[in-house]
Amino acid sequence: MATKTDHIVPDFLLSPQKRVYRHLLLQLIVFFITINVFWDTPDELIITPPRIRSWIGYFLMIDMLIYVNAYVLVPRFLLKGRFLRYLLSSTTLVLLCIIILGTLQTLFKDTRFESIPPSPSVMWLNIISSTVSCGLLVAASSALVIFKHWISNNQRIDELEAATLQSELKFLKSQINPHFLFNMLNNVYVLIKKGRDEAAEVLFKLEDLLRYQLNDSSQEKIQLSSDIHFMNDFLNLEKIRRDNFNYIISKEGDINKVWLPPLLFIPFVENAVKHNTDSENASFVHLSFIVQDNRLLFRCENSIPLPEEEVKEPRIGGLGLKNIKRRLELLYPGRHSLEIIEMKQSYTVNLQLEL
Repeated sequence: MATKTDHIVPDFLLSPQKRVYRHLLLQLIVFFITINVFWDTPDELIITPPRIRSWIGYFLMIDMLIYVNAYVLVPRFLLKGRFLRYLLSSTTLVLLCIIILGTLQTLFKDTRFESIPPSPSVMWLNIISSTVSCGLLVAASSALVIFKHWISNNQRIDELEAATLQSELKFLKSQINPHFLFNMLNNVYVLIKKGRDEAAEVLFKLEDLLRYQLNDSSQEKIQLSSDIHFMNDFLNLEKIRRDNFNYIISKEGDINKVWLPPLLFIPFVENAVKHNTDSENASFVHLSFIVQDNRLLFRCENSIPLPEEEVKEPRIGGLGLKNIKRRLELLYPGRHSLEIIEMKQSYTVNLQLEL
């Protein structure tokens, strides 16, 4: 799980508000790289006008080397895969920087090496050393730009995945709502036909169910107790409609502290009712919610009135259950387990969520 410290470096490298601080930090680094101009030996500090002019030229050349590479060569060539052009351009930049530095030292009359007799080997050693140093600075600045580009791309990918995830979840939930409402209104129609007394009770409960559908279910997360209350009303409507139908909802643990995405369990309950229609024999739906050790254990068991050979469609099917499986994969990746047990006279769903 990402923490606040994981975002410090990306935020510093990418945030527009921290652009000034990034440039100030770079100038500080260049200052420490070039400050050695004022020392010939560790215990001899030399601050003279020629040495100051030489340091200013050295500082500006290193700055130019880093900025031209980071803001021109890397974006134009390296990030676009033009490696040969980048290699030639960066090499030219380094050589140009060395030539300008040597010229500036001559013009500013830098006397740092006056006591050393002219020697071709020393001169070439200085040239090679300076070239290697400039090359390392170019490589370091290129690596930093590539790292910044990589972080930026990863953030865009994460944002795109998050947006896609939210869109898919909204689509899945929008499919559950009309699917559930259609089933519920069909039940209400049957109940109203049975008599006026029951119709009044049904419409009252339907009001609560519709309020949940329109208001609570639009939230990102709701209390588990609200979802259980919703399922209780739904099953109560089914009980009014069917004389031989019974249901039990059991709860263990502190369910009031559990927050979950809405409509997570109703497809299982719908499925239990859908495959449990028997007007002649007793049928049941048993729901269980157990909260323990930062986990939620959900169990839905229902009776199967028809013999196995008469069931013409798979019970783990339909739009609702397909959607809930996909929602579980999106909301609890690697943090849920779903078990479905189908026996001759009962059908059981066991769902475990890591909270």
